[in-house]
Amino acid sequence: MPNGLTYYIRPNGQPAKKAQLVLVSKAGSVIETDAQRGMANFIQYMAFKGTRDFSQSEMNAYLSKLGGRYGADTSAFASYDETVYQLTVPADSGKALSTGLNLLANWASHINFDENAVNTTKALLGAKAAAGGQTAEDRLMEQTLPVLLNNSQYAKRAPLGAAAAINTFTAASLKNFYTDWYRPDMIAVIVVGDINPKQVEEMIKFSFSTLRNPTPAKPQPQFNVAPVAGTVVKFATDKDFPYTLFQMLIKHPPAITKTKADLLRAVRINLFNQILNTRITDLTKIPIRPITYGQASYADFMGNQDAFSALAVVNAAQGLEGAVKAIVGETEQARRFGFTLTELEKAKQSAIAQITNVYSAKANKPSANYTNEYDRHFITRQGIPGIDYEYNTYIDNIGKITLAEMNALAAKIITDQNRVLIVEAPESQKANLPTEQTLLKWVSDAGVGLKEYVDDNSIPLMSKLPEPGKAESIKVDSILQVTNLTLSNGMKVILKPTKFTPNQVLVSGFAFGGTSLASDADFVSANLAASVISNSGVAGYTQTQLVKKLRDKGVSVSPYIGDVTQGISGYTTADNFDDAMQLIHLYFTSPRKDADVWKAYVNQAQTALTQGANEPGVVYQDTIVAVLNGYAPRFMPMTAAKLNAASLDKAYNFYKARFADAGNFTFTLTGDFNTDAVIPYLETYLGSLPGTNSKETFKNLGIHPPTGQVTKTVYKGASTRATVQLVYSGKYDYSEANNLQMDALEEVLNIRLADSLKDASILSPSIRVNYAKNPEGNYKVTIAFLTDVANTDKAVEYILTEISKLKQTGPTEGEIKMFILRQARNIQGQYKQNTFWQASLSTAAQNQQDPGKILYRIQQLDQATPQSVKAALNKYLGSNLIKLILLPEKN
Repeated sequence: MPNGLTYYIRPNGQPAKKAQLVLVSKAGSVIETDAQRGMANFIQYMAFKGTRDFSQSEMNAYLSKLGGRYGADTSAFASYDETVYQLTVPADSGKALSTGLNLLANWASHINFDENAVNTTKALLGAKAAAGGQTAEDRLMEQTLPVLLNNSQYAKRAPLGAAAAINTFTAASLKNFYTDWYRPDMIAVIVVGDINPKQVEEMIKFSFSTLRNPTPAKPQPQFNVAPVAGTVVKFATDKDFPYTLFQMLIKHPPAITKTKADLLRAVRINLFNQILNTRITDLTKIPIRPITYGQASYADFMGNQDAFSALAVVNAAQGLEGAVKAIVGETEQARRFGFTLTELEKAKQSAIAQITNVYSAKANKPSANYTNEYDRHFITRQGIPGIDYEYNTYIDNIGKITLAEMNALAAKIITDQNRVLIVEAPESQKANLPTEQTLLKWVSDAGVGLKEYVDDNSIPLMSKLPEPGKAESIKVDSILQVTNLTLSNGMKVILKPTKFTPNQVLVSGFAFGGTSLASDADFVSANLAASVISNSGVAGYTQTQLVKKLRDKGVSVSPYIGDVTQGISGYTTADNFDDAMQLIHLYFTSPRKDADVWKAYVNQAQTALTQGANEPGVVYQDTIVAVLNGYAPRFMPMTAAKLNAASLDKAYNFYKARFADAGNFTFTLTGDFNTDAVIPYLETYLGSLPGTNSKETFKNLGIHPPTGQVTKTVYKGASTRATVQLVYSGKYDYSEANNLQMDALEEVLNIRLADSLKDASILSPSIRVNYAKNPEGNYKVTIAFLTDVANTDKAVEYILTEISKLKQTGPTEGEIKMFILRQARNIQGQYKQNTFWQASLSTAAQNQQDPGKILYRIQQLDQATPQSVKAALNKYLGSNLIKLILLPEKN
């Protein structure tokens, strides 16, 4: 526009009749002065306190009608380089669009900066900044950022700001920052949705053409992070950090994709990331694994720079040396020897499959994905060629990428210059950490004796196919478009073919039993059984070999054993359906018993016991589990004695018993397949499994939360924040009608409490409702939050008072309408998702519900009324209340 404002408009029908409106300002925290630290973040809070055309109450009313959750830190955020505001509005209403754009224009130029609102916000954000990071990860980041960002402006401008600066903010100083930097030539408006572009363009011009740049306009400062010669080491510890982490970052100048050559470089980086990350993931799959989690990738980083990052996690500092040598060894092996041709070809196939899936689904690309691309283009000038161009570039050029090019790329990315080595650990492990010299020696030693990588996975999963069973009964539900099979061994299979996601098939099967059939004495063995087996491989394959064989096939299938069920779940591509079925068959008939894997699990559990004894979060969570399960022996915290009593033989035998009768199982398949085409596979691999007609089911062990009023306080750690959970619980008559009222209850609690809790100095509120039918009908309503330690009793009392008021008055018509609107919108979207149908059909089968009612969920929403939800509030938020509180240790 003539005033310098940039706008992006794109018609897009996903979701239908909706439009995404985004305002992007280049007023990020990096441009703040020392006296302004925290202003960019502060202003996005002020935006929701009122503007020229929207008082705070009018804005709240408008945002509530939109049906989403809006407010500072939910639909707006401030980062180093930008501040962003986002709305989703009805696209079939010109008034809704124009009002939404007018609100964006008000945020861009007409925020009120009311003095009282400034003072209220100052108290809130000043306290947040003074308290520092809310989590261990936040506090560790504060320690490592100066090193990662080389004490640059970025290192000194965390968006949260500094309490000393925030406490000096005034309406005048905030408005000065706002006037300087919220100006048209530093702002973009993005509109993507089911819209008429010309109409939207006129609306943007009408709302934004009157905005003016200040005279004179301050030049926007630019900041970079200077490179460092060689390697810098940083150790950081925190009392609440639960594990030990090693990270190697090698920083590089940013690569902005603007040309075809840039895009081809991005393709090679994608291949590089796939191959190297696959190798590192394999480290977590071997029986005696040196790391519990690892990853590696080259990507954009903070402070206008890119970085190669290799990360490894271990449970304790004693395992750090092995982790460092393993992760650095993998990267050094890639730098020195490069990759294999087999790896490259597999990565190319995977990359083609990925881009093809994206290309095939381009008509269903959500509007939010486009707005993110345009935001990135405005801030960084990152190219936006579109999926057609990207797809054609991939297809036309990926085959030309040579192994020599890839190996040269690895040698360039992985270097010992501008490198940062970071170790993060619990405070309790500080004495066990190495010195800087020792760490550097471990890194150096990781390259000694390396050999070229070997990639061998030629052994077939099954050398001989089983004798097929038969589909003895085939019933088609033409309304649900579902086919129900009964195989000759008694197994039931539910088939729901769809075209929602090309080449995706979701698979899950369950049978009743689970760990409820284990004695308390054998519970630990039973509880570890599925995890140990799923990490031991099948038949002649170790887990490492299995991972390598299936890594590029899009197949992931694993067994589980829960409280009342056991089963198998996962996903596959339609192209590799045969592999998935073979794997399921083998998990029934040929699970491996690997003593090394068992030993690794027990060692990890023993390490966790040692560390967890002093971890506030672990002790608190153990307490929650124990209390909510009525202190049943199997739900009490783990002990060394329990671990010593467990054995691989007990675990393996328990697993075999749970999967001995395939006739007890019901499988559900949802996704891109042809029913007639998959039935022979089902007959071969599922119908051939043994069926003994055992009719095994779960035991009701009578485990449930205690009744009445219970308060349990854990004193651990030194945090200035209290962690609180308020849990209502009781018996429950599981039915579609009651489930609807519980869903409405959850939404009403969120609507009514979420904003008011923030005003009462209650942070991170979370309200969850859970209900289940098995082993007996039960429900839990959990209200979780953080607050200052001194405010704990007051905060609990405030919430209970608000709930009491809500029980007396019930929800308003508007709140129920909002619930119905949100649910209807969610359900409409879910009907086009494989995950929804998979979960719904499986749940209906497990709870003996009529699956046909899945189609009528929207029509049933009007059964939620103010009166019915008021009755539910009084019924379920009753006298059974458990208060679970984590406070710092007493002096």
